[in-house]
Amino acid sequence: MYKFDPKVIRVGISGCLIGQQVRFDGGHKRSDFCTEQLANHVQFVPFCPEMAIGLGTPRPSIRLIHKGEQVIAQTAKGQDVTQALADYGKTMAAQFGGLSGYVLCAKSPSCGMERVRVYNEAGNGNTKDGIGIYAEQLMQAQPLLPLEEDGRLNDVHLRENFVTRVFALHDWQCLCHEGMSAAGLIEFHSRYKYLLMAHHRESYQQLGKLLSDLSRDVPVIADAYIAELMQALSKPVTRNNHTNVLQHLQGYFKRVLNASQRQELTETISQYHQGILPLFAPITLFRHYLNEFPNDYLQQQVYLNPHPEALRLRYGI
Repeated sequence: MYKFDPKVIRVGISGCLIGQQVRFDGGHKRSDFCTEQLANHVQFVPFCPEMAIGLGTPRPSIRLIHKGEQVIAQTAKGQDVTQALADYGKTMAAQFGGLSGYVLCAKSPSCGMERVRVYNEAGNGNTKDGIGIYAEQLMQAQPLLPLEEDGRLNDVHLRENFVTRVFALHDWQCLCHEGMSAAGLIEFHSRYKYLLMAHHRESYQQLGKLLSDLSRDVPVIADAYIAELMQALSKPVTRNNHTNVLQHLQGYFKRVLNASQRQELTETISQYHQGILPLFAPITLFRHYLNEFPNDYLQQQVYLNPHPEALRLRYGI
């Protein structure tokens, strides 16, 4: 059982992505982003389902194959390992309550989240519409867990979205670890206001309504809250949404900034909206003004610091 530790952000990962030589050919698919950047801020917990079910390395490769109405995982030697991979996935997923995210190996017949090749029984054709057997069990059993593939993490927007969700889920897990309360739930929602608005304004409004009556069973409300929150954060943020949030934040400074400062902030937000500057530019300016003109409410907003700045995730969006 992987127990939650508030001091450590644990993220599951396909072993091959951190350089473990566990692939069918005895190699690996080491991810530079995971091992050289993200590993400085999270503790990776590696898994290889194919090794775990006893296939060893090197080993015959596995394919997903259409067999009647089913899709099975079969080795090049004809061994059906579908049930073994599925069982391992169910067993491990039940132990992942202490994880805050998971990075899976793309295109893998065991770990791929999407677009995995599925061959016909004759072996002379395939489609790219499969899901890895292990990954499918993980997704079904842990719907709140942020999941991403190594290949998709090369996209700056998907990378930032994934890491944002990992840190948000860990934040929530810390709240649960301390003990869920109505006051804690309200405070959490307050801190996530602008991040939620950036991802999905409607969800922010729906969650506000959900918390409007906390005289009911708080744990039940909390379960509904985190389900909606993680769903909202999985939605991609548009430049228009970011601009809208930045303009909301700008309103807090209109009475403390001088004319020159107000103009600078307005122009920076406008240049971000036009795609001239990255999001990091207006965010940095807001942080500067918050140091000069402290505002307790804004300083607690997760939107301004959703993940470690050292990851440089807002430099390219």
